[in-house]
Formats: sequence, C-alpha cells, structure tokens
Amino acid sequence: MGVKKIPMRMCVGCREMKPKKELVRIVKTAHGEIKLDTVGKVNGRGAYICKNGDCLKKAIKTGAVNRAFETAVPDAVYKSLEESFKEIE
Repeated sequence: MGVKKIPMRMCVGCREMKPKKELVRIVKTAHGEIKLDTVGKVNGRGAYICKNGDCLKKAIKTGAVNRAFETAVPDAVYKSLEESFKEIE
C-alpha cells in the first residue's frame, strides 16, 4: 500500500501551495454567479484562498479573483465574500 497523496492547491491571495482541506473554494457557476463553496462540491470554475481575511484582501487588491474567473467581479460580490469569510474564521 502506498502513501495517500494529499491534493495541493494554490491560494490566489498569497500564491502559496497548501493542502486543499486548509483552503476555501470560491466558485463561478455556469450562470456566472460567484460565491463561497464551503463543501468544495459546487459545479463550476473554482479558485482557492486561505481561510484568513488578509489573503482575501490581497486577492481583491491584486485582481487575482478577476484573473482566476476571467471576468470582472462586481464589488457587491466581494462584500458578500468578505461577510461569508468572517463566519468561517
């Protein structure tokens, strides 16, 4: 039996590779809705971010979320992401 491989993902804020379970997934659905995916199972394009507000702020400031989803993300979406993030922390 081999050792089970831990899936790694890159945080869009700090750009560090971390185990998938330590990150939160932000998803863009087929309908163009961008939301927090707490279970990691929602269909759509995903971007991962650390579970701290600093990484989210850095990702917003650098436009990393816009690049990940190849679209301009409205400010209202960022506000709702920040609110959802406060609940997880």
